[in-house]
Amino acid sequence: MNTGHHPHHHHLLDRHKAVLPDWLALYYDTPIEITHGEGRHVWDADGNRYLDFFGGILTTMTAHALPEVTKAVSEQAGRIIHSSTLYLNRPMIELAERIAALSGIPDARVFFTTSGTEANDTALLLATAYRRTNQILAMRNSYHGRSFSTVSVTGNRAWATTSLSPLRTLYVHGAVRDRGPFAHLPDAEFTAACVADLEDLIGQTGDVAALIAEPIQGVGGFTSPPDGLYAAFREVLDRHGILWVSDEVQTGWGRTGEHFWGWQAHAASGPPDMLTFAKGIGNGMAIGGVVARAEVMNCLTANSISTFGGSPVTMAAGLANLAYLLEHDLQGNARRVGGLLMERLRAIGAGVDLVRAVRGRGLMAGIELAHPDTGEADPQAAAAVMEAARERGLLIGKGGGHNTSVLRVAPPLSLSVAEAEEGAALLEQALRTVQ
Repeated sequence: MNTGHHPHHHHLLDRHKAVLPDWLALYYDTPIEITHGEGRHVWDADGNRYLDFFGGILTTMTAHALPEVTKAVSEQAGRIIHSSTLYLNRPMIELAERIAALSGIPDARVFFTTSGTEANDTALLLATAYRRTNQILAMRNSYHGRSFSTVSVTGNRAWATTSLSPLRTLYVHGAVRDRGPFAHLPDAEFTAACVADLEDLIGQTGDVAALIAEPIQGVGGFTSPPDGLYAAFREVLDRHGILWVSDEVQTGWGRTGEHFWGWQAHAASGPPDMLTFAKGIGNGMAIGGVVARAEVMNCLTANSISTFGGSPVTMAAGLANLAYLLEHDLQGNARRVGGLLMERLRAIGAGVDLVRAVRGRGLMAGIELAHPDTGEADPQAAAAVMEAARERGLLIGKGGGHNTSVLRVAPPLSLSVAEAEEGAALLEQALRTVQ
């Protein structure tokens, strides 16, 4: 059980409020300052230890203070920190080679950015330039970033900060299996209905540049369509020459356990035209990027560079992190330990009236909370469960729809069975306390 907070902490909160934007969300009634971490644990400024089941928004992918990554960063920083893309950059080329090979995209080219927002922004730029149209298809309940263009393909209204846009965006059904007009249909019929909706939409709109879609929606509460839906969509897109962009910012690098990339759950269609990535690959260093087939990537005719994308230090971190991930089969660990954790969470959910659904894949679990009587989303309960979990030494996230009533669980991929059991037990206590 974690103790209260010291006065110095409130002083830091006051300083935060005095210089940072009001809209910069902070978790918890009394926000915590995380000072250090190791493995799957972090500590706050008051010395409280927490089991980290959110990894800085799915970003600390392998472990906190992973020696291999720390060493690679400090060694590279001792040589040179920055040069920009105007010079040859060995770590960038090496990481690009590995990612191109792992992507499944033939004749792939890789462009590095500093965030998932910027990666998706670049993918939208490429798609609209390649197809010479600014019409984009996106999924309802989606989230793709906070820049001007990515906000405008975000179908989750809690995060759509402006309705102004350089793009014309049309939203498609299918990414949320258990809500909406097709929710009652069996999987095959659900997919067929969503495909018919897509056909109808394209028929009314003229040229479309791309469909951008998260295989599992992150901010949306770890919702996903039936496997194969995007393969069925792809057949329609291909007939119209429309590109498919898979946003793998949260689903990449083996987190789903069954697959290295989220798109592989829809693999009948082959790889997407583009995939975007970020978060986990840097294990906390700022790396994002786009992988596209050469024809699409090379379509830009004006100059472009990236000052900070592909920085030698972040690339060194990415290389070390990816090597660790592959050598220790963390995808397999996500499948095994994630499977156990999911079973445990489903069992807990079955015994707690507040839990409407438990969903996800690998080490990516969403627990949706709703009023037991009405079925209405219950964001207050989600906030209360987060507080109760923190008091017990467990950090989790939240998301979902326009009212953030889904608890998000996404621990580092090196999670042990014992830690999975411990975290599930703490979460069960928190849920029962709130119930």
